[in-house]
Amino acid sequence: MLFGLFKPRPEKLLARELYEHLLAASRQPALYGEDCVPDTLEGRFEMVVLHTTLVIRVFQASAEQAHRDISQVLFDTMFDDFDAAMREMGVGDSGVGKKIRFMAEGFYGRASVYDEALKVDDPGVLELAIARNIFASEETNSASRKLSDYVRASAEKLDAQGALTLAEGAAPDFITLG
Repeated sequence: MLFGLFKPRPEKLLARELYEHLLAASRQPALYGEDCVPDTLEGRFEMVVLHTTLVIRVFQASAEQAHRDISQVLFDTMFDDFDAAMREMGVGDSGVGKKIRFMAEGFYGRASVYDEALKVDDPGVLELAIARNIFASEETNSASRKLSDYVRASAEKLDAQGALTLAEGAAPDFITLG
């Protein structure tokens, strides 16, 4: 009877599973390197945020409150992972909270910009958002265009997959770069 009190909620288990898939997608070697995302701590953070944003968009677009709830648990799972990673790197307790708050603000800003950019037909809007956030540039380039194409194609696949399918435990359907 007491064991039931300590079992993780089903949405936490689902969010953890989704997050593992997001991490795998964000670590595709073809995303990094020359003329791609810098293979740095910041570059990897950007890719995790980008992939998580794409899945959260799908859940937030659903009319079902349960799906929107999953998006919050997924967000929490991502930040629990960031918290644990910072502690492993030796960031002290007092510094973790400040860094997490800064990262959360960055996440919300990026999520909003990417979501708005995906709603318009002009691919240059998403390219510029990616150039600014990931490449710290006010101008698009081949890397931001390549990543923009990847993001747009992945968003379309995820939108077609839908919140219900993801909520049932299907792996998010991102484009595989090769």
